[in-house]
Amino acid sequence: MSLLHDYSYVLGFLIIGAGFVVVNTLLPLLISPRSRGENAQNPYESGEVPIGGAWVQFDVNYYLFGLIFLAFDVEAAFLFPVLVVFKEFGFAAFYEVTLFLALLSLAILYAWKKGLFSWR
Repeated sequence: MSLLHDYSYVLGFLIIGAGFVVVNTLLPLLISPRSRGENAQNPYESGEVPIGGAWVQFDVNYYLFGLIFLAFDVEAAFLFPVLVVFKEFGFAAFYEVTLFLALLSLAILYAWKKGLFSWR
């Protein structure tokens, strides 16, 4: 009986979660205005009238620069927990972190060699 009681909590939370999704999906459909004005089909950018077309091609270096930033961000996110428990694991953690940093450093050096960090 205890196991069935525990699963009843899970079922209750599933019903509440599904109800939350259904209510938040249907409620805007019920209370939103039905009439569409003359400007309803016009695009807007932060409330401003757009200038030019929407299909502008960006240089791929912007995306690659973002990926390198993500590598630095992941590096910082993974270093903090290791440094917190460094005394418990000793030099094993030091060697693993050194290997991790070396791999990320190689990726960053490769990007630097390819000229990713120079803006043209």
